[in-house]
Amino acid sequence: MLRYFPLIAKNAMRNRRRSILTICSVGASLCLLGVLMAIYHAFFFTPPTPEQARRLVTRNRISLANAMPVAYRDKIATISGVRGVMVMQWFGGVYKEPKNMFARFGVEPDRFFNIMPEINVPPDQQKAFIADRTGCIIGKDIATKFNLKVGDRMTLVGDIFPVTLDFTVRGIFDFTEANDVMYFNVQYLFESLSAKRRDSVGTFTILMDSPDDAGRIANAIDDMFHNAPDQTRTESEKAFQLGFISMMGNVKMFLLSICAAVTFTIILVSANTMAMSVRERIREVGVLKTLGFTQGEILGIVLGEAAFLSFIGGLLGYSLAVLLTLVIRQAPAFFAELKTLTIVPPVAAALLAIAVFIGLVSSIIPAWNASRTNIIDSLRYSG
Repeated sequence: MLRYFPLIAKNAMRNRRRSILTICSVGASLCLLGVLMAIYHAFFFTPPTPEQARRLVTRNRISLANAMPVAYRDKIATISGVRGVMVMQWFGGVYKEPKNMFARFGVEPDRFFNIMPEINVPPDQQKAFIADRTGCIIGKDIATKFNLKVGDRMTLVGDIFPVTLDFTVRGIFDFTEANDVMYFNVQYLFESLSAKRRDSVGTFTILMDSPDDAGRIANAIDDMFHNAPDQTRTESEKAFQLGFISMMGNVKMFLLSICAAVTFTIILVSANTMAMSVRERIREVGVLKTLGFTQGEILGIVLGEAAFLSFIGGLLGYSLAVLLTLVIRQAPAFFAELKTLTIVPPVAAALLAIAVFIGLVSSIIPAWNASRTNIIDSLRYSG
């Protein structure tokens, strides 16, 4: 069929207005489809980083809203294969206005940089953060957005915790996957709370000697507190992050349903376009058969026209999706995966394959009918 490509390309653009509108509609739909596929891939297929693979997170077995005793930390540290354990407490709160959203965690500064080495802060700023009980470190995005620099003051008004905390910025880090996060000394928070809430924590972050020990260590931790009043659930850091996504419902089914709906809708649009195009060319089909074109060749030409238009629409959709993911990366995001969202090669290939599939499926019936039209019928149809 490649020898007929010039004919296919020329016929595909014979009605330029309709062809351009079809390409644009396919492109817009596949742009949405591409972004959804990229989000799905980022959430469920992106492997953990080497640093993430060596970390586990322990939380209360019931839910994140239920705290655990801080004393669990030292017990977890005794398990073979555990290199370090750190308290990590979500704070929430408000910085100036409720719309100023970024993650805020209380951590143990003297353990933090060993357990999370990817948070790269200059040595002098690390020492200042460890030494200052009211110190904090912030991501570059926060510093840029709020015009903050080392030595500036920040105030958080608590919501989960009924306290107001004043901080001094002691360091600024630039880490792509978590560049809009604030870390502060969790002891400062504990000292501001009542004695009843002081010794409770939401999660423990655990550094392992080897990622291969993840299953064994996770089971050992949960077995250790199996009969305790506050039972635990230990999982990989990646699985813990996906747990936040599951709180919004069945995100997998949601994304897949939208993808299926978009694909089905654009198939209907393309089918209508191809049906109109074929009806206008019944006489031409008769001429082609008179010239010796076989039924299979006519079928291939019509299918090729539809696939060609859809493929061009797919390229347009891919280009728009790349631009849209760029916008999403610049926007505030609660999930780290969205900060690095991109159209990876497998998603791009799948998107273009879907574009060709849409063109072929949408035109199969009109193409089949056209290929079966005989010369007498084509002359009768043309009047």
